[in-house]
Amino acid sequence: MLLKANKGQVSYGESIGILLLDTFTPFIPGDVGNATTYSFPVRYQTVKGFTFDKLLEKDESMLEPILEAGQNLVNEGVKAITSDCGYMAMYQQEIANELKVPVFMSSLLQIPFLSSMLRMDEKIGIICSKASDFEDELLVKLGINPNIPLAVKGMEGKENFVNAAHEEIGTLNPELIEKEVVEVAQEMVQEDSNVKLILLECSSLPPYAASVQRAVNLPVFDFVTMINYVQSALVQSRFTGFM
Repeated sequence: MLLKANKGQVSYGESIGILLLDTFTPFIPGDVGNATTYSFPVRYQTVKGFTFDKLLEKDESMLEPILEAGQNLVNEGVKAITSDCGYMAMYQQEIANELKVPVFMSSLLQIPFLSSMLRMDEKIGIICSKASDFEDELLVKLGINPNIPLAVKGMEGKENFVNAAHEEIGTLNPELIEKEVVEVAQEMVQEDSNVKLILLECSSLPPYAASVQRAVNLPVFDFVTMINYVQSALVQSRFTGFM
């Protein structure tokens, strides 16, 4: 078999490209920003100057740097592009329209699929980084009906999470943050018995998904479940077994 090099590409084998905010926080295993989270290679590209604050401000001047970083990933051979923040939903349409690979910028893209699993009176419980910034506009930007039943709780009241993810002090204690995430999940299901699935919006929350599931005994979806799903479609494997 004769294989052909792609012009401008100097490494191969990475199907998922991940756009990173310009942040200062440790990315532990399970975090979207930690390569050991995956059973396959991924490729990262930081969008310089694109801070979490600028994202929440919906800074339109950042669109061009985002597109440039995304194109760099495409040039380096990735087959699909995601991000490390669910609120990157704000840029989903523009990026998908410009880049010539599938784009899935937010974990929230899973909402229609999850909603279709539930009865009309049941809800998806969403644990997000900042509930005050979780707006219908995020869903509309993703082409999602904002009337889908949701229960939303944020992590902005949890000191250890805020210090690591919002204040970016440069350190984190996984055990303390895990406790905080579990507390939020437990509060959510206690407040609303119609919550039957949990979706973790924030890319820093997947490390705690297993503990959340043990605590509330519900299916838990997150950024990593979405990335793994897309990877399974991008790189199909042959089946082995016996009859």
